[in-house]
Amino acid sequence: MVEPVLTDLPAVSLTDYAERARTVLSEDVWDYVDCGSASEVTLSANRRALDRVAVLPRMLRGVDTVDLGARLLGRPYAMPVGVAPMAYQRLVHPDGELGLASAAGAAGIPYLASTLGSTPLEQVTRVGADVWFQLYWLRDRALVRDLLARVVAAGCRALVVTVDVPVLGRRPRDLRNAFRLPDHVVAANLPDGRDALAHAGGPGVSALAAHTASSFAPALRWADLAWLRGQIDLPLVVKGVLDPRDAVEAVRVGADAVVVSNHGGRQLDGAPASVTMLPEVVDAVGGDCQVLLDSGIRSGTDVLRALALGAAGVLVGRPLLWALAAGGERGARDALELLAAELTDALTLAGCADPAAAAELRTLNAG
Repeated sequence: MVEPVLTDLPAVSLTDYAERARTVLSEDVWDYVDCGSASEVTLSANRRALDRVAVLPRMLRGVDTVDLGARLLGRPYAMPVGVAPMAYQRLVHPDGELGLASAAGAAGIPYLASTLGSTPLEQVTRVGADVWFQLYWLRDRALVRDLLARVVAAGCRALVVTVDVPVLGRRPRDLRNAFRLPDHVVAANLPDGRDALAHAGGPGVSALAAHTASSFAPALRWADLAWLRGQIDLPLVVKGVLDPRDAVEAVRVGADAVVVSNHGGRQLDGAPASVTMLPEVVDAVGGDCQVLLDSGIRSGTDVLRALALGAAGVLVGRPLLWALAAGGERGARDALELLAAELTDALTLAGCADPAAAAELRTLNAG
């Protein structure tokens, strides 16, 4: 009897897409997507910490249908999920950013476009999704101003400033692979020539780390964020917060939301799992801004865990890149449909008619 081939069967969990992606990606690209920084302690901690969150379900609540709808930054979405900002999506599939943004639009959720996207922002916004633009702070403030003008002109719904990348975390897998971008993948939102270093790797060197060091401003301060708040009339999201004191400071300078995130374990190795810090951040801001969770989300159960701990929603990263790699836009659409089905099941089993009800659930440490 011939065993069925996994890739010929429908995915039944988001992690199914990982092995499918691994079979179609080159080793260096797989490592780039999969890796964390240093010893990858924080990368693995994200998953362990989420698995330790036990949700106490409620019974006999009369829930027979679930409405996944949620409001993020004052706008209605089909579920409390956004596509995390991820660089160079054309690395994994020709559909790239356009495919993943189209999938997000079909799912009714926001798509976060990266400064380091491999498709120009203006093309991404034309696919019809609600696009939030993720900003890396560039050394040249004039370029920051130019990006802000493009963000407004393109019709983006929010600005998301990533604050946890003063320099790129040291990623041994990329160093061993001497990882560099192929010629057809460029930093399409940066001026001509800004990404030259990203294509010029060598033994023991990450071309992306060199490019980041050349392009990004490492000495970003809260005063810079306050300046930014005054430059743009869009909801402002601060991504990369772990310490509750930083969340409070973000609110002080005008943030409408913060994303509790350790960058998927790709920045400071040894930092705590994002979900570990989520309750403290939620308590610290006290309802003054929305709190989202990023890093390690792999299922509808994980979304429920985040909601029960006080998050307004989550950002999903690697699983959607896996799905994009495995099946292009269609794969990403299927993955988001699967996530919606998982979240529906999780909320139903927990006795919640909608995501807001999950905030009333108790959680326990099951570790």
